[in-house]
Amino acid sequence: MPPADPTAHTGTAVPATADVNAGAGSSARFRAGSHAGSSAGVDADLDADAGAGGPGEDTMDLRLPDELFALIEDESSDNHGARRPDQDRAQPSASIATTREASVLSVPSLVPAEDDLLDRVADWGPTDTPVGVFQLVPVRVERDLPLISRWMNDPAAAAFWGLSGSQNVTEEHVLTQLAGDGRSVPCIGVLDGTPMSYWEIYRADLDPLARRYPARPHDTGLHLLVGAIADRGRGLGGLLLRAVADLVLVRRPSCARVIAEPDIRNTPSIAAFLTAGFRFSAEVDLPDKRAALMVRERALRHLL
Repeated sequence: MPPADPTAHTGTAVPATADVNAGAGSSARFRAGSHAGSSAGVDADLDADAGAGGPGEDTMDLRLPDELFALIEDESSDNHGARRPDQDRAQPSASIATTREASVLSVPSLVPAEDDLLDRVADWGPTDTPVGVFQLVPVRVERDLPLISRWMNDPAAAAFWGLSGSQNVTEEHVLTQLAGDGRSVPCIGVLDGTPMSYWEIYRADLDPLARRYPARPHDTGLHLLVGAIADRGRGLGGLLLRAVADLVLVRRPSCARVIAEPDIRNTPSIAAFLTAGFRFSAEVDLPDKRAALMVRERALRHLL
């Protein structure tokens, strides 16, 4: 599952990604590929959660059901982040749907399909930002596919999302999410009426990522790709990440944390998340990369 982490920027031209899988910096779900080494750099609160019942800031009595972890173990890649070239090398003849994302369709949901897992992203509406009025608009393939595909074919975006090539490559990636149970919603970011970014809003607690950190119910993940080259290197990434993270916390009262996992090598993306009020929590090994786990907490929203 990928995509990954955002094209969040802090003032210099940077690779397009936000995983945010957004946040895409490259991220997004588990992306295909591998990096050697064990998880490291866990901060104190995550260390506490990982311990044998030790109390910690991120510790809760309520834990994810064992059934979810059993399902996650069956998935070998992430379905909410940027796809990686490593994955294609591992399975050169397989399509995106068969190598990474089709597994989501074959796994039974633990939540009834009729439930809205992300509190109706389409109804979140516009939000004011320092750079204009911004709104997330759920993707409609017939309207948005050519634009998204063009963005994905930019070399900077391709390096983290791995969705370059024919329009069919991007189409399969987007359709997989649209055909799922609503745990990941692909969106176009519209700033002052102009489409300028691609987002994936996803349930991190229902994602394979959840077995790599002490997940809480309703944790919500972000992946971001700033599309147009002219919009990069202007600090838009950090501003929009903050706006969308705050929008998530406003529109999803059950969500206490917004999560992202950009590639640890994507320092501009990590800097953008820090600018947006996220804190670095840990380094985690995902199937396709070593990621920086970034967290924006409701309790610290007005302090960071």
